[in-house]
Amino acid sequence: MTTAIKTTREQTIDMKLEVIVIPVSDVDRAKAFYTGLGWRLDADFAGPDDYRAIQFTPPGSRASVIFGRNLTAAAPGSAQGLYLIVSDIEAAHNELLEHGVEVSEIFHGGGDVHAGPDEPYLFGRRRVRGADPGRGSYRSYASFSDPDRNGWLLQEVTARLPGRVAAEETTFASPDELANAFRRAEAAHAGHEKRTGQRDAEWPSWYAEYIVNEQSGKPLPS
Repeated sequence: MTTAIKTTREQTIDMKLEVIVIPVSDVDRAKAFYTGLGWRLDADFAGPDDYRAIQFTPPGSRASVIFGRNLTAAAPGSAQGLYLIVSDIEAAHNELLEHGVEVSEIFHGGGDVHAGPDEPYLFGRRRVRGADPGRGSYRSYASFSDPDRNGWLLQEVTARLPGRVAAEETTFASPDELANAFRRAEAAHAGHEKRTGQRDAEWPSWYAEYIVNEQSGKPLPS
């Protein structure tokens, strides 16, 4: 006797990841650090039993972080691999430096190495100095830590893999992110006009298709 497995995808209620709790040892020190990053302070609540909760949101993010007292039993500094997705790794790296943050050099992966002494991250452990030579999406990184050594990782994403973003939800978190998308579309469109040998009078439509498809992981216009 066999059991039929229903594979039809059914629509379910939205479950949006909005808050991540990070463990810290000194709440005011952590608050000063994340304020210094330029993140938005959403809340600072205190309650009985020495309870305190502080919430910050990174620029352009739909998710926030919360830390405080009597929020978690996790050891301070045990939160690692907290990814911050950026559209321009060099600009993000420079901005952190301007805020006085001690940040690693930009690096890219040295192959799918998942064991060894190198500090781990999602796509391997080996860090090679500099941005990915081909500036491929998902391939360039930089890392930093808060005062408790909770670890953050910047990852440059300029084009999503297919299926990662619903087309109807294509959005841009900031003017800079949209401007960078226009720059990539401009460079690609120059190649398009070179291939066709003529000026494209409908370039706005071409740009729009390129930008939306790039973010949603659909095939790019040729």
